[in-house]
Amino acid sequence: MPAIPTMAGIIFLSYLLGSIPWGLILTRAFASKNITTAGSKNIGATNVRRIAGSGLGGLTLLGDMAKGALSVYLAAGPAVANSVSGEIFTALAALSAFAGHLYPIYLNFKNGGKGVATGAGCFLILSPMGCIVSILIFILVICITNRASAGSLAGSAILPLSVWEASGSAVLTFSAAVMTGFIYYRHSDNIRRLLAGTEPVIWRG
Repeated sequence: MPAIPTMAGIIFLSYLLGSIPWGLILTRAFASKNITTAGSKNIGATNVRRIAGSGLGGLTLLGDMAKGALSVYLAAGPAVANSVSGEIFTALAALSAFAGHLYPIYLNFKNGGKGVATGAGCFLILSPMGCIVSILIFILVICITNRASAGSLAGSAILPLSVWEASGSAVLTFSAAVMTGFIYYRHSDNIRRLLAGTEPVIWRG
């Protein structure tokens, strides 16, 4: 394991990476819009898609996934492979990046996204098979319900179980459960609308 100052530096860097508001950057650069004052006012891909179109929404999704994946990759380099201490270190980097997306320092800890894409990026590195199962559930539920929030909630709900089945790691499973809890918290308004049948659809036919 690296020295404690190095570990702390990587974890803090992960938070800074997670805080990068790709949705805001892309919409300001290519759509002349301020995503933090439109729609749901968060920087996530779903809000970007609704306000600025599917192209920028897709780029935001990729950017948000990349910052999670990069944070874990940076931590995995100095971590001791297949060790509990290594898992804890990389999990902390992942949670730090995830927290940065939800509460970005560059936006005074406001208007953050809901964490789905950044969490997926983290677990594509931490537990690839576990994450792929979660993504497949996400896609399946979206195809059935035509609602992004329903897919996000279903995919995140299965993540701790799929990570446990794929990795057998209590540390990574706990990290996945923490992310799931925050994703559900950030989707509280969506859950109420889903229950009321008023949640917006993705495609109108």
